[in-house]
Amino acid sequence: MSTLICGSLAYDTIMVFPDQFKNHILPDKVHILNVSFLVPRMRREFGGCAGNIAYNLKLLGGKPVPMATVGEDFGPYRAYFQALDIPMQCVREMQGTFTPQAFITTDHDNNQITAFHPGAMMFSHENHVKDVPGITLGIVAPDGRDGMLQNAREFKAAGIPFIFDPGQAMPLFNGEEFREFIELADYVITNDYESNLLQDRTGWDEATISSKVKAYITTRGPKGVDIHVGGETIHAPPAKEKAVVDPTGCGDAFRAGLIFGLEKGYDWPTIGRIGNLMGALKVSHHGTQNQRFTYAEFAAEFERQYGYAL
Repeated sequence: MSTLICGSLAYDTIMVFPDQFKNHILPDKVHILNVSFLVPRMRREFGGCAGNIAYNLKLLGGKPVPMATVGEDFGPYRAYFQALDIPMQCVREMQGTFTPQAFITTDHDNNQITAFHPGAMMFSHENHVKDVPGITLGIVAPDGRDGMLQNAREFKAAGIPFIFDPGQAMPLFNGEEFREFIELADYVITNDYESNLLQDRTGWDEATISSKVKAYITTRGPKGVDIHVGGETIHAPPAKEKAVVDPTGCGDAFRAGLIFGLEKGYDWPTIGRIGNLMGALKVSHHGTQNQRFTYAEFAAEFERQYGYAL
């Protein structure tokens, strides 16, 4: 089974400021803010929601097909994914643009200042779900606004079940548009904060949203995940992480587990556990695509932590 993963492919430039921002920002002068931070530590990572989900799904042995628009600087990322045998036929390079990029500066208190350049992501609507053959499942992850709306409508028109994942794109849509996404989708996934925001924007409570989809999934970080399905709530307990190094990308790792579980037809308690373990394995590594394991290693760890085999 092939899953079309609609979302962003991006570069993450991560810098570390060896001090505290508060020592260099005068609260009574923020209206004329002009600061500069020396960042002796910097790294560049491959990222973006579609990239992170595709990478993690590939680790599990799934068949991800990322669909995104990228810029002229995408060459290193393309070569990296090709080496992983992740298909690139639905990744379109837009001339005269940059690949989406996040510039993140973190201080010693883990406060962050982030600038995000959407670049080629603003042209995501130039890709079409209807043009991709052989897809059995999809996800509409954060991307360009017009592209997300178009992808959801085209998945529905093609009769392809899909997951709606608003994530960082929450500010882009109004209540009417969110209600349309939910009506079109088969599954909706948010974290707990996004769930509250989605309910506020739509005017629909948790029960109403879950009644309109096959499952409404709410991740709760170290508390595990709640899956609202068939009028009941299934709680899947968290997995135990070896170390908490960097939570960035844990949500995308969970989504890869969700997709894998749906592809394999597992029950919801097992799907939730697969997602939780994917997040726990990611959190012990810097960046979003630096964890390494085989499916056999994942399955062994799953059985060790949860007491039964996949």
